Amino acid sequence: MRAPPELLEPALAAVLPLLDTGRPRLIVGVAGPPGAGKSTLAAGLAAAVTVRTGVSAVDVAMDGFHLANAELERLGLADRKGAPPTFDGYGFVHLLRRLRAADPDDVVYAPTFSRVLNESVGSAVPVPPDVRVVVVEGNYLLLPEPPWSDVRELLDVALYVDADAATRYRALLRRHRAGGRDEAQAHDWVVRNDEANARLIAGTRDRADLVLCRTGVRPNPAGGGGAAAG
Repeated sequence: MRAPPELLEPALAAVLPLLDTGRPRLIVGVAGPPGAGKSTLAAGLAAAVTVRTGVSAVDVAMDGFHLANAELERLGLADRKGAPPTFDGYGFVHLLRRLRAADPDDVVYAPTFSRVLNESVGSAVPVPPDVRVVVVEGNYLLLPEPPWSDVRELLDVALYVDADAATRYRALLRRHRAGGRDEAQAHDWVVRNDEANARLIAGTRDRADLVLCRTGVRPNPAGGGGAAAG
């Protein structure tokens, strides 16, 4: 699925000027609620940066830091998979710090999440030293509680992707049906789990530099505070 131009073009407009700042590596955050289109935008943004500028870019997903299903069962959190405690948040922050350091001798390997396996897969996304732009996407990039509170200062720019509840519901229902849940199970998961997470994430919207949605773009003068602001 291609990133919609009404999301991609303003995202590019926010990112491309940062290439002239001289920073060895830019970290672009794409946050937002489940089903809003973060993954599609992040992949499209990384590809478009490379095509339009020749600068090497890659996208990295926070979902690679999902705890293993066996660990979620042990913790009693299997029915809340996707909530903040079901991620290795400190591991995610450590990865961002390595990416931010941009060591010329260091290939950083990021994990990814397989929707087929419903598990994380380690060391699946290589980020070589010559990668100039890393687009990081995830639900909790702007959450103010530890360990997520350390993420914002590691981002050069933070984008928030929003969508109306009906659009997100349809996208999430398709996702969970494709993952093997029947209609009733998928509906229950969206309403009980995904929407609880979405309400939490909505409270972080004002920490973004730019809010993107299909119906328009809203710069956020109250946002910022990441690496770009310094």
